[in-house]
Amino acid sequence: MLGKLTNIQKVRGGGGNAKLHRASAVKNDEFYTQLSDIEKELNHYTEHFAGKTVYCNCDDPYESNFFKYFVLNFNRLKLKKLIATCYKHSPISNKELSLFPNEPIKTTSVAHKIIVTEVVDENGDGAFNLPDIKLWLARHPQYLKKLKGDGDFRSEECIELLKQADIVVTNPPFSLFREYIAQLVEHDKKFIVIGNKNAITYKEIFALIKANKLWLGHRNINQDMWLIIPNEDDKYEKIENGKRLKHIMACWYTNLDHKKRHEDLIMYRQYTPEAYPKYDNYDAINVDKVDEIPIDWDGVMGVPITFMDKYNPAQFEIIDLNPHFFSLVEKGLPKIKQLTLKSVGKKDPYARILIKRKQEN
Repeated sequence: MLGKLTNIQKVRGGGGNAKLHRASAVKNDEFYTQLSDIEKELNHYTEHFAGKTVYCNCDDPYESNFFKYFVLNFNRLKLKKLIATCYKHSPISNKELSLFPNEPIKTTSVAHKIIVTEVVDENGDGAFNLPDIKLWLARHPQYLKKLKGDGDFRSEECIELLKQADIVVTNPPFSLFREYIAQLVEHDKKFIVIGNKNAITYKEIFALIKANKLWLGHRNINQDMWLIIPNEDDKYEKIENGKRLKHIMACWYTNLDHKKRHEDLIMYRQYTPEAYPKYDNYDAINVDKVDEIPIDWDGVMGVPITFMDKYNPAQFEIIDLNPHFFSLVEKGLPKIKQLTLKSVGKKDPYARILIKRKQEN
């Protein structure tokens, strides 16, 4: 069973270009999360779920590891309700393992929703698990219904379900990440989702990070995820438990608090002009590695985006992303760092986050 990092939403429009766009989006989005990765991350947020309604709005309940996780942990987390919806044209819909063992795999792709309000020991085996949900649904068929539309998270009926939710946990399509997060912010929802690491440098996402309305999850940003590749013709790097896996630059994004973001970064380096040259066109020093941030520099510093993994808002202030970085991206120009170090012959092609240590620290 797979927690999906897609359920590709429709690329509206017609013609050859639209078809190419749609094919490209599917290829870029078609990765699926392992249950072990979901368990490791969500275990850091258990205190947030009691009495809450969770919505997985990019997940086929028959195939999603996210749905499976919340069903198996429904009582432990003390959930009020679990809602899951799937997109009609999911690339793996009806192709992977069924939610219920020994049940024939469905033959038609239908957008549907499932609402779980309790997980009880229906079969009397002393455990609360997926077979219990099968029996529960058989006795309460009204909780599994077809959707009128295609299950797009932007559809009216999915938005109505979103309004009922307290916390959204899922894998939105990478290609629609900006739009997906914007919808969650618009409806003032708490969330834990997966996205590309480079999303940190998106103008809309960085603005939320700077405003302390979004941050990284608990998992170390330097640990890329091994995600499942469902298509046989796609390239994969290894096979585990019969699943084709690929190393993907992905990380968790959330606006739920967790202990890691309140841990102070331990600094021990001393500032020297030689080790930390100033930029030629901005009043700040360059820091190549996060663990090399000097303890005795009170001015602005340019650090790699991996700094976000160690960011404690009580310890540091985020000033900006590279000056002119967004304007370059929007104009389709290369993401060349505008903070030059001509004096030492250094040219770094990567983004730099400008930060400043808070005085009380």
